[in-house]
Amino acid sequence: MLNSTCACPVALDRCDRCDLLLGLPGLHLISVDRARAGFLLEVESCDPVAGCPGCGVIAAGHGRIVTSMIDAPWADRPVRIRWRKRRWICREEACLVVTFVEQDPAVCPPRGLLTMRALRWAIGQLRREGATIQGLARQLGTTWNTLWSQVQPVLARAAEDPTRFEGVQVLGVDEHVWHHRVPRLRGPKELTGMVDLTRSSHPVARLLDLVPGRSGKSYRDWLDERGEMFRKRVEIATLDPFQGYKNAIDDQLEDATCVLDAFHVVKLAGAAVDDVHRRIQQETLGHRGRTGDPLYGIRHVLRAGRERITERQLARLDAAFAAHPEHVAVEVAYHCTQQVREVFHQPTSAAGRRLAEKLITSLPSCPIPEIARLGKTLRRWKTAFLAYFDTNGASNGGAEAINGIIELGRRIARGFRNFEHYRLRMLLITGGLDASPHTQL
Repeated sequence: MLNSTCACPVALDRCDRCDLLLGLPGLHLISVDRARAGFLLEVESCDPVAGCPGCGVIAAGHGRIVTSMIDAPWADRPVRIRWRKRRWICREEACLVVTFVEQDPAVCPPRGLLTMRALRWAIGQLRREGATIQGLARQLGTTWNTLWSQVQPVLARAAEDPTRFEGVQVLGVDEHVWHHRVPRLRGPKELTGMVDLTRSSHPVARLLDLVPGRSGKSYRDWLDERGEMFRKRVEIATLDPFQGYKNAIDDQLEDATCVLDAFHVVKLAGAAVDDVHRRIQQETLGHRGRTGDPLYGIRHVLRAGRERITERQLARLDAAFAAHPEHVAVEVAYHCTQQVREVFHQPTSAAGRRLAEKLITSLPSCPIPEIARLGKTLRRWKTAFLAYFDTNGASNGGAEAINGIIELGRRIARGFRNFEHYRLRMLLITGGLDASPHTQL
């Protein structure tokens, strides 16, 4: 749609002057200066009448002032706008407002350095294109501080909007390390991230918040701040096998079903067979694995699913297990690990639950200490482990995916020094602010 106020004689042919004003309603283009550094637009508004913001009386013109703004780049070149704003004077003697300057929030916020079009463009680039503030500032022909000083308040208002916490029925939690500096200088290294895993209006997981610390207290305090209505809406709470988060869920989400993440259950089983493999290697040969050692040659095959093993790999397993009588412990640990993995691959939830209950009963009495320790862990987390089959396979996988996006964003920006800036940027790129209208998305 062309700007109806453009006086260009070839407006019907979509000239450059018309395109440059698209998205800036109510402005009339006076001139365009094309230079090597970019475009310079001189504009003025079309409304010759204005009412006093104090009393509403029609004000009289009192000259103009020129305000410079940064607009979104056009044809990969920076665009600057010089807005000849009208200045008005109120003739009402009792009015406290003497003079005022015209404002148009649809074009530019009051005292803003960027137009609304530039703000929408910058936030969209940060959200979807993996851009950096420095890169966007270079495209706009400005500095990092100028751009971030305009974007940060918008993101902060969106983060404070309580409506983005509505509709959360499945809540995930995961830890995250945001820096590797001395905690005394930059605060805690670990953060606790809360993720909305509800599949409704938001088809994918979205980050709800990041708080300093990796403890049950950090999670408990965040849940307490959300209010009773938020906690009552949460039906399922997924987590990694960390007792601190479990205590916070039991304390604040009494009506929610706590579900242990399936990925971490399989990870615990894989770690157990690795421990057995390393212990037997040391006991039989007295050194770490080397090329040619039977157990060293199957170290990767032991972690693979049984249904993915080829005939050649199966032969290597059988040969390694038969190479020494002590290797029977590795064979037993391998089969126990595969049973834990197969719990989540049963055709029905009832069959998976029966196999899980059998393992919880049998594994703690295993003579292999690593497998017995795995069985005791599963028995301690029995309720949360079995809840997987009662919740149609709820897991914390979405929280792990969000963690990967956060790591990518941190690498793109080459690190962060300010936690609040880090939090806002991560909320933006992971969809945590999409539910708020303040992000202009």
